Amino acid sequence: MLHPYPVSYRTNLNQDALRELSMAHTPAISKTAVGNLCKVARNKARKAAFTFIISEDPADGFSHKLISQAEAQPLIDAQQAYIQAKGELLELQAYVGLGPRAVPVQWLYTVEGANICAMQSILSFPREEVESAEKLAAPFAPTFRIVYTPDFFPEVAGGQRILVDLNSYTTYIMGPDYFGESKKAALRMLNHYIFQRGGLVLHAGAKGVTLPDGRHISMTIMGLSGTGKTTTTFSKQGDVTQPIQDDMVALWPKGEMSVTENGCFAKTWGLSEKTEPVIFRGTVSTDAWTENVYTDANGDFDFVKELLSPSEAKRLRQTLVETGANPANLDRYISGGISAEQVLDENGVPDDGWDFVKWTANGRSIIPMSSVENAADLSRIDAVQSMGILNRDEGEDACIPGIVRFTNPLQAAGFFMLGETTKTSAAGKERGKTRSPFTQPFFPLAHGLQAVRFGELAQTMPGVDLWLMNTGFVGGDGKSVKEGVGHKVKIRHSSAMLEAMLKEEIVWTTDPDFGYQVVDVEHPGNAALLEKVPLEILSPRRAYASTGRAEIYRDWVRRMKADRRAFLESYEVDAAIVAATNNV
Repeated sequence: MLHPYPVSYRTNLNQDALRELSMAHTPAISKTAVGNLCKVARNKARKAAFTFIISEDPADGFSHKLISQAEAQPLIDAQQAYIQAKGELLELQAYVGLGPRAVPVQWLYTVEGANICAMQSILSFPREEVESAEKLAAPFAPTFRIVYTPDFFPEVAGGQRILVDLNSYTTYIMGPDYFGESKKAALRMLNHYIFQRGGLVLHAGAKGVTLPDGRHISMTIMGLSGTGKTTTTFSKQGDVTQPIQDDMVALWPKGEMSVTENGCFAKTWGLSEKTEPVIFRGTVSTDAWTENVYTDANGDFDFVKELLSPSEAKRLRQTLVETGANPANLDRYISGGISAEQVLDENGVPDDGWDFVKWTANGRSIIPMSSVENAADLSRIDAVQSMGILNRDEGEDACIPGIVRFTNPLQAAGFFMLGETTKTSAAGKERGKTRSPFTQPFFPLAHGLQAVRFGELAQTMPGVDLWLMNTGFVGGDGKSVKEGVGHKVKIRHSSAMLEAMLKEEIVWTTDPDFGYQVVDVEHPGNAALLEKVPLEILSPRRAYASTGRAEIYRDWVRRMKADRRAFLESYEVDAAIVAATNNV
């Protein structure tokens, strides 16, 4: 049944209508100085802790938490009662993807989610771009359905639930007001759907590349949130690249790639026209939406906002209360009864109940592909011949080289499966090194299956280039770099390394510990790259030895080999992949 609830439906409203509804019904939303809208959400990120797959048997092999149908049904029924009381749903009939691999999706929102509906309509592909005239004349036939009620809070711990039914390909979202839950609901189901059909969804940006010999290929760039995936995807490397996607693509045999979204969902922290011109100009266009981005009293964006002053907190009091701030704590801060320094730890992370003092670093913009400069033609995508992963390393033992090239698909499969990076307070209160298989927290099946499928697909892609980039630090962090210890891998460094690799201008040498290839900093053929990127970033081994920290480096090697082996073996990854990853 296309319309499962006995309410009225408003289908495929345009952006003007959705903006009008958002201003009337969505809390904590305002018009910015550049003319687009900014929503401040209660949630500052997705809530994996509240996400469950409906399943009766833990042996089904899912990677997410499970909930039985008996437990889920009362919540689904309560959501339906809420929808019926509202009497109206906003319906978006559109596609994830373009071309023959596109999947039809129906998104349903209660009216307070008009902003989320508007954002989703930017990223999805309209029926007119996918369907034939005959199909357009017929009723819409969705494969996936997402039911989203931002202001319905089920009577469960945390007051939020995301329930995923992979049998019917339906996701029920109750309570969150963060746009990422809408887009990931479809993409999570897409992971399952495509895996069943022989492909693999990658949590990856993609760009078109023109090689020195004139050939056109596609490149994928995997990375967890905060590693710089979107930045790398939309940055330019001379005139040889064009952005394709910023978040997820599907890989098929022989390097075929299918896209998922018609725009990008970009992080805005630290955004500037100088360092990220494409994302910056897209964000400040009237066609974009923004979420959790700070705006001043004039509606101007501040992309580096951190601490709120008491006067700023006073101006934003209603918004802060609407989005979860403790009113008593807020008023105490406004009145000067307590200072920001008293509620922040040594890492600048607020104590519980005082999150409002520090503006979230997870601000986002939703930019239509039509506002992305030099974007590739999504209807004509070349085969994938280059695949990389980003690791934002940080800390005294940040020893990942700026760029690494893998020598074979088994080695790449191991590092892709590791999905290493460093978490910071930008993603909440969690810090420290972390791993996520294929950087893919949205893959609902057993994660070890990704390594198996990647190996199968790589065998059909002879000559594919496989690599890793460190987008964080070498030998330190933000604080220690200011003190002269360690080096920050800046956007210009990443672009220079990637451009040199694409132009085949790097002379490589084999790393003796891990067996992958690194830049040979002693070879004169790399002199041009060394003028753009510090030697310490290209060769951490040399950097640690030259500063009397060789033992720290050796300890890191021993620990990483042990930790990586344990992680891979916990997912029952093939022994040959484990061996290739640790160079044994």
